[in-house]
Amino acid sequence: MTSDRTSARTSARTSARTAGRGGGLLVAGTTSDAGKSVVTAGICRWLARQGVKVAPFKAQNMSLNSFVTREGAEIGRAQAMQAQAARVEPSALMNPVLLKPGSDRSSQVVLMGKAVGEMSARGYHGGRQASLLGTVVECLEELRGTYDAVICEGAGSPAEINLRRTDIVNMGIARAARFPVVVVGDIDRGGVFASFFGTTALLSAEDQALVAGYLVNKFRGDVSLLEPGIDMLTGLTGRRTYGVLPYTHGLGIDEEDGLRVSMRGAVRESAVAPPFGEDVLRVAVCAVPLMSNFTDVDALAAEPGVVVRFVDRAEELVDADLVIVPGTRGTVKALAWLRERGLADALVRRAAEGRPVLGICGGFQVLGERIEDDVESRAGTVDGLGLLPVRVRFAVEKTLERPVGEALGEAVEGYEIHHGVAEVLGGERFISDDKGHSLDGCRVGAVWGTHWHGSLESDGFRRAFLREVATAAGRRFVPAPDTSFGALREEQLDRLGDLIEEHADTDALLALIESGAPSGLPFIAPGAPS
Repeated sequence: MTSDRTSARTSARTSARTAGRGGGLLVAGTTSDAGKSVVTAGICRWLARQGVKVAPFKAQNMSLNSFVTREGAEIGRAQAMQAQAARVEPSALMNPVLLKPGSDRSSQVVLMGKAVGEMSARGYHGGRQASLLGTVVECLEELRGTYDAVICEGAGSPAEINLRRTDIVNMGIARAARFPVVVVGDIDRGGVFASFFGTTALLSAEDQALVAGYLVNKFRGDVSLLEPGIDMLTGLTGRRTYGVLPYTHGLGIDEEDGLRVSMRGAVRESAVAPPFGEDVLRVAVCAVPLMSNFTDVDALAAEPGVVVRFVDRAEELVDADLVIVPGTRGTVKALAWLRERGLADALVRRAAEGRPVLGICGGFQVLGERIEDDVESRAGTVDGLGLLPVRVRFAVEKTLERPVGEALGEAVEGYEIHHGVAEVLGGERFISDDKGHSLDGCRVGAVWGTHWHGSLESDGFRRAFLREVATAAGRRFVPAPDTSFGALREEQLDRLGDLIEEHADTDALLALIESGAPSGLPFIAPGAPS
């Protein structure tokens, strides 16, 4: 490590403390899924390793993947992951607005960790969003008063000119905080230079003055072949490129949305290690509509010899050793979808044959006898699949908890995010406290259900559960005795930090965080429409 670099790091920390207000940076993107979440996490981990007290921030997140903080607030899982990368406890301050889609046109609005109601996209962008700018700026300022640096993540693209008037997550927050902006582009999609130029050229002069430059993501091949284009981009925009990050498999941890992300990242791209025992274990996850917290299966995918795939056809359950019905933002809708596709009948047959099924949160509710929902779907009383003696009534208030208990003789912890309240009428208790009192869930034969997300990240419990599954499935599968999901997560976060340290100009990034965007950045025509 050079003395100049060490001096720059010390300067960044000292300057932030002297001013009493941390510096910062906004990581924007040319598109959704350009890599903003992982780049933000990588910068957080890199800074934390240098001794900089850093926090992540995303003013507004649209995601069905959420997490519960220790104070009982619901935030996006991406921000919880970024907080872990920064080695700090996640807080509602880091994601003050969370939108949880319930359809193509409406979302539940979660403000400072608590649901405050449903709103149409038109209603939100028509006025509510702009009114929240004061709240998100206050949250950001509170973080800046506590941390040396705050690394903000944008959403989608900052050049969504139809939404700029009410924007609070991209240039809106950058303007309010006077933060410099680095735009990330996914070169694997193609057209990255046009995207960088066009993104900049569609911003107003005031917004362009904060766009310091670019970061190329997911590059495959010889970087020297890219350099002429980078030089031309600098000539065209007067802005530098802060790094070229190589395409790296398996970094899609705790991203915001969608089955596509999970299949491409933690599940499909991970190399399946050879089984510790004689057999592999095949896990099929029903890709229900509005699937939430699909990250629940990441811990299974990390196990040597466990193959995880998402399915949407009944025939794909035939060779599965375990079928998981995951969480969902639309329990009644998911139940109808399972019936329409024949998956419901396949699950009933599996249960009758003693073949393993696990329901998590909304999936647990689906497996019960009856659902009374006058809150989420407003469908009234709906029959469940009847695989577990459980009746569910939806409450107006959402349960947000971080429980700890015991299951299958092992310690287990998780987090709860649900409106449905389960009344367990029979079966075996699944998760208990240390005195044997039932805490959550139900089991009948090889069918399990629980409201706890994240329980499979508890290593001892996960291994015990997989042993039960293997026995019921007749597989000679043995869980590896030393797989630590927490250690694997830390390794992934360190890989993100390594990407930034090895492939980005970290001294220049530190200078941006400390001093803001360079002065005199040129205006690129035509600018934002008036």
